[in-house]
Amino acid sequence: MPLSRTVSRTTAMMIGATLAAGIHASGAAAEDATPRQPLIIVSGEGQAAVAPDMAVVTLSVIKQSKTAQDALDQDNKAMGAVLATLKNGGIAERDLQTSGFAIQPQYNYPAANNGQQPPPELVGYQVSNGLTVRIRDLNKLGGIIDQAVGLGINQGSDIQFVNEKPDAALEAARKDAMANAAAKARTLAEAAGVKVGKVIEITENSVRSAPQPMMRATLMKQASDGTMPIQGGENSYNVTVNVTYALEQ
Repeated sequence: MPLSRTVSRTTAMMIGATLAAGIHASGAAAEDATPRQPLIIVSGEGQAAVAPDMAVVTLSVIKQSKTAQDALDQDNKAMGAVLATLKNGGIAERDLQTSGFAIQPQYNYPAANNGQQPPPELVGYQVSNGLTVRIRDLNKLGGIIDQAVGLGINQGSDIQFVNEKPDAALEAARKDAMANAAAKARTLAEAAGVKVGKVIEITENSVRSAPQPMMRATLMKQASDGTMPIQGGENSYNVTVNVTYALEQ
């Protein structure tokens, strides 16, 4: 093949590639030149408070004895009495749940003698049995704990006041959060001399802020003193939304 014809073909291919690259670059430049839609992103906060309708408390029986079997028998007897009393008081089976059971050896650690540490001495066993109780009638809460302590409950956890169905409160908090976001967007848009357009995107973050629970030591002391005041307070449901709006000139 003549050299001149080969050069011509190579030149034509180079020219075609250059034109294609030029067309692509021109299209990209045109896309970059397209004005982007102006947006504004704001966050809105909403809150709704509602009185709790249920309490959740964990009560434990702890017994110690020289033998594991004796400690277990004592613990079972006390917990059995507690369960029977709760059921007779109207607590349903579904609201009673064993939450922890353990048998632990108890040791005595003698003082060191002539620099030598004697081995620990097994002195007995401790059995602990926990029961989580959901109490749906808050008026009965103080009386239930008083009865349980009288039957052998000797350790209690924090009381948690909850709502079985917080949907209505969350819905109110969401509406409040959206109204707050819309008000923020209007204020910012007016300050910038533009108008708020349609909603482009919404994201939500829901957080429940519970009241301060009654602490364990206070709970057991007041129950043993026969003075168990109960104040459920209110549960607050907080919602934060992030809303993206279009802006109009």
